[in-house]
Amino acid sequence: MSALSILQRPSPNHDPRPDGPAVDILLLHYTGMESGAAALARLCDPAAKVSAHYCVEEDGRIFQLVDEDRRAWHAGVALWKGASNINARSIGIEIVNPGHEFGYRPFPAAQMTAVIQLAEDIVARHAIPPARVLGHSDVAPLRKEDPGELFDWPALAAAGIGLWPGEQREAGALSADAVASGLSAVGYGYVEEDLPAVIRAFQRRYRPAAVTGEADAETRGRLAGLLAMLEAGGGA
Repeated sequence: MSALSILQRPSPNHDPRPDGPAVDILLLHYTGMESGAAALARLCDPAAKVSAHYCVEEDGRIFQLVDEDRRAWHAGVALWKGASNINARSIGIEIVNPGHEFGYRPFPAAQMTAVIQLAEDIVARHAIPPARVLGHSDVAPLRKEDPGELFDWPALAAAGIGLWPGEQREAGALSADAVASGLSAVGYGYVEEDLPAVIRAFQRRYRPAAVTGEADAETRGRLAGLLAMLEAGGGA
């Protein structure tokens, strides 16, 4: 670990990483509980059978719960680029926020700074490409909303973590007929099962001003911009 100040809060909820792909995904969550203390307690409760490698409090404190060489239990039923073994190939960060159920609110500056510093350290050590820095709602769009539309993805992208197509990419939107195939090309699963849910997940990530589930021109423009970045090799 780098010079980051990391507090140890070991969780029993982990197991060996199976043989297979090396770690190539950084997966970000919000805790979705009323307090950070409650979230940490649940993540360390053997009866809950959930965990993450790290948890970042609103004041910027970083807790390590599971060693990175172990598989933490955070993704659940999930899919990205056709792969369902997300826990096996990812590092999970839980970010303290009450979430949509308990009063969703912006992520404080101290917390965002800590998340960025921790993420920079992780992606550098594991050579995780920007295109594989994902939110929970990206890999589980039918059941998850986190870290949600208030999370500052542009700030992460400015630090080289994740991708952000930006306003300049809105011109040249995809046709409505190309939205499903475009989302699949980015990496989203479940497109055939529930396209509006997948569009909402994309909007939470890349067009957070209006999460409607409708592929309007701005959404299609952002999708076209993201595909252009990927085709150019950005973040691959």
